[in-house]
Amino acid sequence: MNFLSDPDGSGPNSAEDFLAEWSASRGNLRRFLENTVMPPLDEAHQQEAGEAAAANAISETFGIGLPDFDSGVASVSGSVKAAGSFKLTQPDPAIPQDIGAAAFFDVDNTLIQGSSLVVLAMGLARKRFFRLRDIAPIAWKQIKYRVTGSENINDVASGREQALEFIKGRTVEELNDICQEIVDSRVADKAYPATRELANKHLAAGQQVWLVTATPVQLAQILAQRFGFTGALGTVAEVQNGKFTGRLVGDILHGPGKKHAVAALAAMEKLDLDRCTAYSDSINDIPMLTMVGTAVAINPDRELRKEAESRGWKINDYRSLRKAVRSFGVPALITALFSYGAYGGWKILGPSKKNSTT
Repeated sequence: MNFLSDPDGSGPNSAEDFLAEWSASRGNLRRFLENTVMPPLDEAHQQEAGEAAAANAISETFGIGLPDFDSGVASVSGSVKAAGSFKLTQPDPAIPQDIGAAAFFDVDNTLIQGSSLVVLAMGLARKRFFRLRDIAPIAWKQIKYRVTGSENINDVASGREQALEFIKGRTVEELNDICQEIVDSRVADKAYPATRELANKHLAAGQQVWLVTATPVQLAQILAQRFGFTGALGTVAEVQNGKFTGRLVGDILHGPGKKHAVAALAAMEKLDLDRCTAYSDSINDIPMLTMVGTAVAINPDRELRKEAESRGWKINDYRSLRKAVRSFGVPALITALFSYGAYGGWKILGPSKKNSTT
């Protein structure tokens, strides 16, 4: 069947070809529909027929709707614009390329230990973007996640919205400088060596390696470039006249947002998702993990561990705190903490009022 061909027999012959042609327009849906899908029709019928064809292709290929795919294209396009190029690192010419294969890595607690957003917020506070106490809610949510292993999607969304507000009115140059400083001084050293090794194995096999994260795209791209990865898709903040508006471009790349962005990237790069691999620590990334041929749970939260075990996915756990919580339970760890002795408790909890100075 000529899936989306024009009446004269020309045009794309499959959903993949159709979506790849769309990607060439870098997300200009209206122009693509008008110029590529059904040019002979009048404007109203042309748009209607084009949207129906696009919806069919997207549903068949990725199992999502047209608005979700369009949002993913906006996220990818925004990430490309932020980077200034589609790929941050070109492949090694000495390595034969495995065309159509790629690996997608979450960042927080998958590639690096802890939350990149908290580290970024603290860096912004040091530069007087806001007061340190303003990030207390974000820090508490991260502590809760580290101890319980349960990530709340609403916590993540509210944290990213707060981060957008923090940078509103600031210049892109300011944020880039801070992100570079943070990656150099705080983030790169927090990477799990075993996760980096996995990423390097994909690169050595000639496959693309992409970070896909809710982290602001500037930080994600600097981190990806530092490690020699192909590129990074992150949460994109709108920019006008060189300054952030406080509004979002596309999705927050968390949960379904990651699936939408990966779908758009796959269309642009003609990736075969059955030959791709995804890595994450969170149950909220199930939409991305289930769209690829191979899924790996790294440092998984409780729900993702259960899901991975039921699906037969590989599980890699590099975190000692999470292992201790699973083995002994939070109450036992708290008892051990306070049994550690006066010196140990004092070191962790801070000096008592009796010994403190003013």
